[in-house]
Amino acid sequence: MLKGFKDFLLRGNIVDLAVAVVVGAAFTALVTAFTNAFLKPLIQLFSGGGEFAGTFIVNDVVFDYASFINALITFVLTAAVIYFLVVMPLKYVEERRRRGEEEGPADPTDVELLTEIRDLLREQSGRAGGAGTDRIPQQDR
Repeated sequence: MLKGFKDFLLRGNIVDLAVAVVVGAAFTALVTAFTNAFLKPLIQLFSGGGEFAGTFIVNDVVFDYASFINALITFVLTAAVIYFLVVMPLKYVEERRRRGEEEGPADPTDVELLTEIRDLLREQSGRAGGAGTDRIPQQDR
């Protein structure tokens, strides 16, 4: 059970995904800080400045439209950067692979496939009671 969990954690895509989540969170924090520090004050300045800039009040309820515009700009900037720095380059590489200009991921060799089959057979025979390894002929081990 622990071996399977270790294999799952050490798989390449899990590590890549964890890195992507951490970098994405840091980038989102950066864009949010930028929009809060520079864009929201500009929105408030263009909407009249003062204490209630970027808001309107109805029946003593404050509606803060500057925060909504700020969040919208944060989303658009984050989505644009992810699209132009991640999605487009990966799409370009995939297109080149389909045309045959760039090699795709290497297929496993015959030896690697046979080794996996052997390991799976050993694992299955170990679960069947431990004495099942005798079913594999000596020359194939």
